Amino acid sequence: MRSPLSHKGDNGVVAVIGGSRHQHGAPLFSALAAEASGVDLVYVWVPELHAEVAKNQSLNFQIHTFGSNRSDEIGPKDRARLLEFLATIDAAVIGPGLARTPSGIRSIMELLQEAPCPVVADASALQPATLRALSGRNAILTPHLGELERMNIDRNDLPALASKHRCTILLKGQIDTIIGERKTVQEVRGGNAGLTVGGTGDALAGLIAGLIAQGMEHAEACVTAGEAVKHAGDELHKTCGYRYTTKQVIERLATQINL
Repeated sequence: MRSPLSHKGDNGVVAVIGGSRHQHGAPLFSALAAEASGVDLVYVWVPELHAEVAKNQSLNFQIHTFGSNRSDEIGPKDRARLLEFLATIDAAVIGPGLARTPSGIRSIMELLQEAPCPVVADASALQPATLRALSGRNAILTPHLGELERMNIDRNDLPALASKHRCTILLKGQIDTIIGERKTVQEVRGGNAGLTVGGTGDALAGLIAGLIAQGMEHAEACVTAGEAVKHAGDELHKTCGYRYTTKQVIERLATQINL
């Protein structure tokens, strides 16, 4: 329950770092979902070429850029600026839509390893080296089965890995499975096949970041966010069948959560 005496910024500040030349929507879905969680401030870091479209998604977004007119990757100078900025916020989503070139992945891993705030690692940030980069940081990882395969991880090993690296893992699927750092396992059921539409995973990551920025414990945030997304999908299915979008899911999230 937020204090009636609180000020701007007291109720959660989230950063979303993502996007590449051919993917502008992924970080914006994360940012919109973080906004729907009720946080006070959302900062969006995208490549320079996507700055204007990002500004047009919400009047509340504060837009920062990385890369240049020739590059959509996070460079060394960008990383220094990002790390200084991340020291001032409550949670960050890193990965949605980021370039997956060899140099891009190196930059992502360096950013994960050095980020001074709680991190939700999603999409391009889910690589074979991710767990090592985030080990001991109480981070959250949100892979689906394909990303788990890319990470070279067997799903049966997730409880041991969550414990070893002191992180929370949300394995997305028809049934979401949340594994805490103490090997606790929780499941979230519901939802429907309409949630396979592009962007729902990005929205889930942003919603989780918004919840932990407001003080929710990591595993609880994963369960709460998973339930909210699935419930929103079920409500939309009643009127739209499977023909709904991630933007429509996000628009329903605020009614699914009571903080």
